[in-house]
Parts: sequence; C-alpha cells; structure tokens
Amino acid sequence: MDSFLSDLRFAWRTLRRTPAFTLAAVVTLALGIGANTALFSVIRGVLLKPLPYHDEGALVRLQQQTTNDSSPVGFSPVDVEALKERTRTLTTVAEYHSMWFILLGKKEPERVQTGVVSSAYFDLLGVQPILGRGFTAADEKPGAEPVLLLSNRYWQRSFASDPKVLNRAFRMNDHVHTVVGVLPPLPAYPDDNDVYMPVSACPFRMGENTVHNPQARMLAVIARTKPGTRTAAVADDLHRVSKEVEKDFPDAFPKVGLVHSAITLKEDMTGNSRTTLLVLLGATGLVLLIACANVANLILANLLRRGHELAMRTALGAGRARLMRQLVTESTLLSLVGGAAGVLLATRGVPLLAGFAARFTPRTEDVHLDAGVLLFALGVSLLTGIAAGLLPALPWKDVLAPSLLGGSRTTVGLGGSRLRGALVVAQVAVSFVLLIGAGLLLRSFLYLQTVDPGVKTEKVLTLRVALNFTRYKTPAQRLDFFERLLLKVQARPGVLSAAVSGTVPMDDGRSGRTNLVLEGAPLDATDTQPQMDLHVASPGYFAVASVPVLAGRAFDANDGPDKRVLVISRSVAEKLATPWSDVVGRRATSDKGRNWFTIVGVVGDVRNRLDAAPRDAVYQQLARIPLLAPRVFVRTAQPPEALSRSLVEAVYELDPEQPVDDIRTLDAVRENALAPPKLTAALLGIFAGVALLITAAGIGGVMAFSVGQRTQEIGVRMALGARRGDVLRAVLTPGLGLVVAGLALGLAGAVGLTRLMSSLLFGVRPVDPITFAAVGLVLAAVALVASFLPARRATAIEPMVALRTT
Repeated sequence: MDSFLSDLRFAWRTLRRTPAFTLAAVVTLALGIGANTALFSVIRGVLLKPLPYHDEGALVRLQQQTTNDSSPVGFSPVDVEALKERTRTLTTVAEYHSMWFILLGKKEPERVQTGVVSSAYFDLLGVQPILGRGFTAADEKPGAEPVLLLSNRYWQRSFASDPKVLNRAFRMNDHVHTVVGVLPPLPAYPDDNDVYMPVSACPFRMGENTVHNPQARMLAVIARTKPGTRTAAVADDLHRVSKEVEKDFPDAFPKVGLVHSAITLKEDMTGNSRTTLLVLLGATGLVLLIACANVANLILANLLRRGHELAMRTALGAGRARLMRQLVTESTLLSLVGGAAGVLLATRGVPLLAGFAARFTPRTEDVHLDAGVLLFALGVSLLTGIAAGLLPALPWKDVLAPSLLGGSRTTVGLGGSRLRGALVVAQVAVSFVLLIGAGLLLRSFLYLQTVDPGVKTEKVLTLRVALNFTRYKTPAQRLDFFERLLLKVQARPGVLSAAVSGTVPMDDGRSGRTNLVLEGAPLDATDTQPQMDLHVASPGYFAVASVPVLAGRAFDANDGPDKRVLVISRSVAEKLATPWSDVVGRRATSDKGRNWFTIVGVVGDVRNRLDAAPRDAVYQQLARIPLLAPRVFVRTAQPPEALSRSLVEAVYELDPEQPVDDIRTLDAVRENALAPPKLTAALLGIFAGVALLITAAGIGGVMAFSVGQRTQEIGVRMALGARRGDVLRAVLTPGLGLVVAGLALGLAGAVGLTRLMSSLLFGVRPVDPITFAAVGLVLAAVALVASFLPARRATAIEPMVALRTT
C-alpha cells in the first residue's frame, strides 16, 4: 500500500507538471466515458433491469394473425374463456383492452384512457396497489358496482397525489364509479392508461354483440406460464385451443387460417427499441476505443519526452514491472478524472436519451444514473486507464533504448513509432465505421423528408372530439352532432374548410380492416385476399387534406346513410382491375355478396407511416358509419395554432360537457413521425463527430510529435538544399499512408457492420456507394488538414537552429 500511495503521489505530481497533456487526455476520456455512461443508463433501464412484476420470465403475451397478413388479430371473449378452461401450459389467463371514456365529477370533463382488465390481471402480474385495494372476483361479476383503479401517473397529475381520492365517486358511462385503489409506478404497458376498470364495468365488453360473439376480437391476452414452459410450447397450446374453438364456430374464423405465437412481456416492451439502442451502444463503444487509442498515443508521446527520466530509473534498478506499474497508475488516475468528468456530462445527456427511448418503449421510468450506472462508469474508467497505460508501456525497451545508450531526444525507437502508427490506423478505421453509420442514417432521414405522405400538411389543424356514447347513443345523433359542428367550425373567421375522418395520416393509428371483391369475381376470394384499411370520411375530407381524386368523385352531401358507395385508394384499384380507372362505377362486396357497394372514386395513396409503403385503403362515408371519436380536420387561412381555442369553444357551444383533446397540426404530426429517425441519426452523428474530432486530434498530435522528433533531420535536409515542398511531402507521406491504411481497414469493417443497421434504414442500402465515397472523402480531408498543419510548421524550421538542437 505504501508503494501504491507513493506511485499515486508521483503520478499526481507528474500530471500537474504537464497540464496541456493532462487536459487533452481528460477531455478525450470524458467524451468517451460520458457517452458510454449516458447510453448505458438507458440500456440498463430499458433492457437489463427486471420488470416490476413477480417472476417476469413466466409472463407472456399471446398473439395471432392471419397467414396472409402481418396485422395482429385480437382475441374474442369466447377465445379467452376457452383458454381459461382448456390450456395445458398456462396457470393464469387475463384479458386486456383499452378504451377512452369521459370522466365527469372534476371541474371540467376529462377524456381518460381506460384499461379494461380481468379481475386477476394485477394478481397475475404480482402488482399490489399502494393505496386501497385491487380488483376482486366479485368486481368482475355482471351487475357489480363499478370501481376504478388509478394509475400512479394519473393520480399524481390529476389529483396531486392526494390519498383522499380513495372512495371518491365519479360519473363515467352513465354510471357512478368508485375509486378503490392507486397503483404503484408501472411501465405504460400495454398502453399509457389513466385508470383501470374490471370487464364487468365496460359497456362494450359486456354488450350482447360481444360477450358470446367469437368474431368480437377486441382483446389482448396476458398469461402466466407453468414452470419450465417455453414460448414455443405456449404457441402450440394456443393453436390447439384455437382449432377447438374453430370447430364450434367454423364461420367465425378466416379461411386462410391463423398463425399463433407467444412473446415474453419484456421482449414485447423492448423489441422495438433493442436494435436502435444496441447500434448506439456499439457507436459509443467505438468512440471509447478511439478515445483510448488517442490517450495511449498521448501517453506514448509523453513517455518518449520522459526518456531520460525513465532511463535513469532503469539504471538505478527499476525493473520492467515497476515501470509499467507506474505508467498504469498514471493512466488510471487520468482515466478516473476523465470518468468523473464523463459522469457530469452524462447527467446532462441521460434525460435527452430517455426522451429518445420513450418513442420506442414504455420502459423509460427506470432510466437514471443509479448506483449500477456509476459502478459501470467506474469499471469503464479503470479498464480504460489500464488499457491506455499498458498499450504504450509494452514496447518500453525499444522506446527507452536510445536514452539508455546516451542517445539524444531526436532518436525515436522503432517499437514506439510502429505502435503510434497502429493506433492512428485503428482510430481512422473506427471513425470511418461510425461516420458510415451516421451517414447512412442521415441519408435515410433526408429521404424520409422527401417522401410524399399523400396529403398537404400546411395550415391543417386536427382535433379529436370523442362523444359521450351515453348521450349520443344512436348513429343519427352522432351524425347530427358532427354536421352541426362542421357548420359552426366553417363559420369561424380564418377557416377555409372542415371535415371529419376516423384516422390521421402518418400517425400509424388503428383503423378497421376489410377486403373487396369486384362483382363478377369469385366471392370466396375475400377469404384469401390481404386485408385493407377501412377509413371513414365526411364529404370534403379529401379536399381539406388535399388528397387528389384520381378518377370518379369524392363523397358529397347526397351520399346519405342509405347510399352504399365507396372511395378506394389507387393501390386498391390497381389490385382490382386493369386499367385501374375502370373500377369507377363497378360494384364490390366484402361479405360474399350480402351487401354490395358502388365504387364512386379513386384517390391517391396516403401513408399511414412515412417509413413504410402506403397501405391499401377503402373509405366509407361518415353518414353510414358515424364514429364516436373521429378527428375534425380544419384547413385555415392563417397559422392554425391561433384558431385552436376558437374551435374548442365551437364544440362547447354545442355541448359544454364534451371534451376536446389531441389538438395538433398536420405539420406537427409529420414532425412527430420523423422524430425517431431524426433523433437516431442525430445521436449517431454526434458520436461520429466526437470520434472524428478525437481522431483528427490524434493524427495532428502524432504528426506534431514526429516533427518535433525529426527536428535535426529536417534541419540537415534543408541545410543541404532540400526545398520546402520536398520537406512537406516527406513529412506528410508517412501520415497519409497511415490514413489510407485506416480507411482500407474501416471499409472492410463498415461493409460487415452496417448490414446490422438495415432495419433502421429506409430508401438506402446498407452498402451505399455514395455514402461510402462521401465519408471517405470527408475523413481523408480532415486527416489531410490535421497532418498538414504540423507538417507546414516543419518547413519553417531554421536549419542552423535545428542543427544546434540536442
């Protein structure tokens, strides 16, 4: 311990004597360690921490989809009951679905997202309320008194964490609901619900058209497996039960068949974020490698400047192990200081990364700098310090040999020179890989920005008006409300036009599903065709959203509830007829001829997601399907945000208890759709930029050190008549050779590694020649500038001054 403390004190004094070297090393390490610490906090919170559920490995979500379509198919109450009675691999089965209801009893009406669950749902998860009680079997019985559980976030947000909320009564769905408990903080899974109710309190779940209807596939199923059961066995069990139900209700199942699977809850929560986070973690790891290599180069340069000192210590009996220990102590001290600075940087970066991860996963409530993350930072700092210290210490005999032999400081050991060159090659190679990844994501994002969503987003405002179904019970009442609302909205100053639709473009929202068969085609073809999105729109919607009418006409005021007409997207028309425009005026059915509709128009394709091809879309008029919670679209003559309050007041004029929410412009919807790829590209671009700066500094440092070591040689050359251009070329050539070698190595690595990013790219191939060429040129230019500045200083050396240098 005395020897260690002595080394530590000596290391501290040594670092204080070289403030420029110390500052450069600490800043470099802080960038590398800080980036890794911040991202590891997200990885730990999202991917590594256990879920706040009991025995999470036994929790699965059951899934099914048709064989000819990737869209998920829900479960019916009949399916759930069959699973409870016939399963062989599950101990507990609970259903779940989420709906929006209007909560009355506060100062203003509020639309709340409500999770409708089995009474065993929270017991299955092993979750106990922090206030009050949970649901019981008695709460699930038909006719039971309606009760509510509040989510922790909603309790804090709307009731300021007031424990007196227990036993308070609120009106919802024309019934009084009593709050019986408050849940602990939980992931927003499967949805970010405000409140929860048992299935007996949901009027839609308990309706006659749902309870015993095998086609009412509106439910998700969460289950707990028996000990040792694998998800594949659960999927087989689910398939067996489904086939048994199909025998009882053969007409309720699609002819193409269903594919069944089971996925763990953790995988279901984190699956969308895993690839992105691992790519970013790999990027920060490469940044740390570059930082370590750069610091190793700095240490090596500093080591050569200390040649006389180390030679003297060797002459006095210090062995190789003793010198290496001292060097590792110095580098570790440097790394710990850099790690502390990195943690300070990470504290600023973690909230930004958590907000980024929230777009992919609900597991961001555990993202913070805790003891585990700090231990990670400490471990990374220690390993980085040891690695950076050992790397230049390995060829110590070659480095120190000239000093031991009485040579001057102008002589450079071969081992040290080779090692510094290898470190530069490694830095350039890793930087090339990072820049390629950032370049591909940037090109993908730029391509997404040019994608035509199928609508014009400028000066269009959307707002959701979800009607209280207990007051607007009939389709005629709902249709009347929206017709009157549109008249009021269109009369507002600054409004050009208004319409209603069930979904928002680019929002990846849910819609109904259907398929079509033209009259004259086999009616059974509806069983094998891929499903199409079913949208609802009022007259004027296509004009408000600027969706082009390509053939025929759009809906108009004459298309009342008795008119069976359809408007279809171009992609649907192309599948139904050749040429596609011939579909206008023809009849089509989606239920094997029981009902026929006339196709009156073909409109342009509208993207449900910017990073995916437009989906086939079929539109019916609002008069036939008066929705409970549609969107009102308003095209304005002025900035739409300025009209939002006026539009809300128009709703209140019709019904003061009618809430309005989710007020957004279409421009904001588009920006939100672009946010994930934009943030991913920006983060990887930041990491790549840091790596480029560190690499440029490393190249410049090596070149400057080389010039310093070759001062006498350059002086001799110039004294003998060498021209400045010859000297410049002689100094630049070795450095640029290292850069070329690094680019070649980085090219090989990038070709292999960027294929792992293919799921994050859109419109760009993983091996994109434009990106590879551009990145190569940028890196070569940066390296040339970094090399040129110290090389240019070499040409300014006065020969006589250089010859006198010892």
